[in-house]
Amino acid sequence: MDESTTMVDQEGIRDGFAGQRMLVIPRSTAEKALRHPVTGKLLVTDAGYFPHAARHGRSRPRGASQHILLVCTDGEGWCRSEGAEFTVSRGGVVLLPADRPHAYGAAKADPWTLWWFHFTGADAADLVRTAHSAAGGRVTHLRDPAPLASLVSQVIDALESGLTTSSLTRASGAAWHAIAQVIATGRRNPGPTLNPLERAVDHLRATTPHRTSVTALASMVGLSASQLTALFRDHLGVSPLQFQVNLRMTRARELLDGSDLPIAAVAREAGFDDPMYFSRQFTRVHGMTPSAYRNRPIGT
Repeated sequence: MDESTTMVDQEGIRDGFAGQRMLVIPRSTAEKALRHPVTGKLLVTDAGYFPHAARHGRSRPRGASQHILLVCTDGEGWCRSEGAEFTVSRGGVVLLPADRPHAYGAAKADPWTLWWFHFTGADAADLVRTAHSAAGGRVTHLRDPAPLASLVSQVIDALESGLTTSSLTRASGAAWHAIAQVIATGRRNPGPTLNPLERAVDHLRATTPHRTSVTALASMVGLSASQLTALFRDHLGVSPLQFQVNLRMTRARELLDGSDLPIAAVAREAGFDDPMYFSRQFTRVHGMTPSAYRNRPIGT
């Protein structure tokens, strides 16, 4: 896929950004997924997150073989498509159709933070055309890009979980939701938005048990990592990382109470790779082991 090749900016500098995430599914996997009744309609082939992507740029004189969605959550960049060039700043969403010449890149003074994915499938072109019609062009302006960035993050999470039919289907669902959100926004002014802390909490609740770095979470809501950490501590009494641990512990209690899964499976479902570490953390928080919690008398 296109993003699997090394990206080079206009001055020949290789891309690579501290904290970045990028997934590219193998071509053979994509070809098989396109024959599936669900992922054949909308398939994500590449996805990523580039924070403060200084000197980032792509130029495709013949276009890309997939459609591309770009979401800017901070800084500024530019895009050129169909003979027009426009600025993309925080809240800018660009949908580039497949096989059409285009170029884009980060501004030098204040480089953008970008969430993106490439997609194809039987319904992909219709979704792109509908989004362009709703927005009146290639770019949609969102007052609050955090919910859309959250959906792109969910696409990345799904692909990171393994290239199974289930994970590719989850990625397709999140991508469809993201594009539908762009279509629904159109040219209308969005309604009242949540504050940055509320948006961050919403994302963490929606993506439990997946972990989101403080840097990535802060970029979604337009804050620095230190500003977001201060908000969490001032209003919730915990750091963003501890808040995520608490959410995973809540999920673990739900599974211990409502399922017969082995403790190791509960740990995995709650987002803990190491069952022993999970058991220690659970005991520290609850004062009893997971097994003791499951076997406690009813009503306690």
